[in-house]
Amino acid sequence: MRFDCPRKELSDAVNMANMAVANRSALKIFMTLKIEAQKNSIRVVGSDQSMWIEKSLACLVEEPGSACISAKTLADIINAMPDGDIHLEANGSQFSKVTMGASEYQLQMMESEDFIELPSLPSETSVKLPMKHLVDAINSVIFAVSPDSHRQVLTGVLFTCKDNKLQLVATDTHRLAVRSLDLPTPHEDMSVIVPEKALKAIKSLPLGDDDEVELRFGNGQIGVECNGAKIVSQLLQGVFPNWERIMPGEPTRLWTVESDQLEEKIKRTMIIARDSGNRIKLQADGDVITITARSEDRGDAHEEVPVIAENGNVALAFNGKYIQDFLSSTDSPGVKIEITENTRPVVFKPAEATTDSVYVVMPMQL
Repeated sequence: MRFDCPRKELSDAVNMANMAVANRSALKIFMTLKIEAQKNSIRVVGSDQSMWIEKSLACLVEEPGSACISAKTLADIINAMPDGDIHLEANGSQFSKVTMGASEYQLQMMESEDFIELPSLPSETSVKLPMKHLVDAINSVIFAVSPDSHRQVLTGVLFTCKDNKLQLVATDTHRLAVRSLDLPTPHEDMSVIVPEKALKAIKSLPLGDDDEVELRFGNGQIGVECNGAKIVSQLLQGVFPNWERIMPGEPTRLWTVESDQLEEKIKRTMIIARDSGNRIKLQADGDVITITARSEDRGDAHEEVPVIAENGNVALAFNGKYIQDFLSSTDSPGVKIEITENTRPVVFKPAEATTDSVYVVMPMQL
């Protein structure tokens, strides 16, 4: 195998395919990228055995062939090169060679026959929507996904379709994020759990904001194809918690605050709160919310933010990072905070009704 390719295009393909590669694996083949040269194009494929990403691009191929090369090493080298043409060749021995000008690297490689190829794209059902709408929806819930691999269904986002509504839900049991989208046409009922890793890859697809993306489902998989890129991932199996049961009823108190003001004041307070489990206290009194934090080693923090309150004189304690995550995911200039009691779940919503987004957080003990 021998080919020449512009560094930027090859870097983009390698970095994208690298998102599917396993960080650790007993089988080293799942820590490699398969590079296959055919006529006037190459394919770069990464996989961890449950997810595959392929990116094809046109380039000057001198000799067809394929090789599996360490994903991390190849990405580090290509990303560090200056712009220009990169020459890559594999001569059938255990080494491949990457060169640009006087720079030359010999990299260990593995036989490509051991690589598990990308499965066919699923085709049972599909959902189509603009890329911007999909990315915005993913960003508004993905931060609430659980990092605990022992509860695998919580490490993904629940996608449900009913009539012409698509709903995304994520929870780590301490907080819950829900986003609803209107679809242009009615859709058959569907409920699947998409892994976080797959959603991060889908967000990176080479599409413009207004381009339409088609999510395809079937055989326990999700698949996407566009502009020379393919993503196929296994869906998570199991029963997602009945999240609707924890949604609070009608609020008894309401705070309305400016998003950037609240975000700025909490960011500063968190400098102190980091030493106490990110615990911050919010207390409303009239038209001001006082934000405080205490650390035995660092001292005390005190901030104030204006509020429009309805029956709002109450004190609440939160993990400050949870509020930061929500504020960084919304572009609404205002936030509504709906409260029942200081020990019950609290609802955060954009103050403007431009998006159907709900975020629920369990307060900490005062």
